[in-house]
This record gives sequence, structure tokens and C-alpha cells, in this order.
Amino acid sequence: MKERIRLMKRPTGAKARTEEELASLAWGLAHPARVAILRLLLDQGECVCGAIVDRMPLAQATVSQHLKVLKETGWIEGEIDGPRVCYCPTPGAMTRFRQLLQSLDSGERR
Repeated sequence: MKERIRLMKRPTGAKARTEEELASLAWGLAHPARVAILRLLLDQGECVCGAIVDRMPLAQATVSQHLKVLKETGWIEGEIDGPRVCYCPTPGAMTRFRQLLQSLDSGERR
């Protein structure tokens, strides 16, 4: 029983930060529309919001909400270009996500 209680405790320090980072990145991809938007940006390199909306079968407000989640979770960056916002993938985000998944798969805790 002691072992079970120990396992239920919330991690602290670097371990907690790593788990939070993985959860945040995973949440960013937890919707098919966000995956499609990220794929579009990875293919294009960068894209203004209006062009993303034009390529998605979703309302502008819905696309904007998904862009907000992708930005907050570290998948994309946005730069204001006059009246438009230009989005691009965050350098290294995919590599970091792979590292975190591999550490989870191998049972390592970083």
C-alpha cells in the first residue's frame, strides 16, 4: 500500500516540468483541426491567418481558437504583420515532442 501511495504523489522539480511539457504539447495536438493546421504550417513554412482559414473547412473564429491553442502550447509562433498575423512552426517543437515521447516509451524520467 505504501508503494501505491508513493506513486500517487504529484511529481516535483524537473520531473514535473517534463511531464507538464509533454502534456502541454500533447494537448496542442489533441484535436484533428490543430493537427491539420500544424501540418499546413510545416508544409508551407509560414502562413497568414486568412490563408489558413481559407484552407480549413471551419469558421474563422474556430480556426483562430485552434491557432491560439497551438501557440499557447508551443507548437507555433505568430508575428504581427500589419493588420495580419503570420504563423509559423516553432523551431524544435517537433524534435522536443519526439524526445519526450521516447522518454515516456522507454520508461525514462527526465
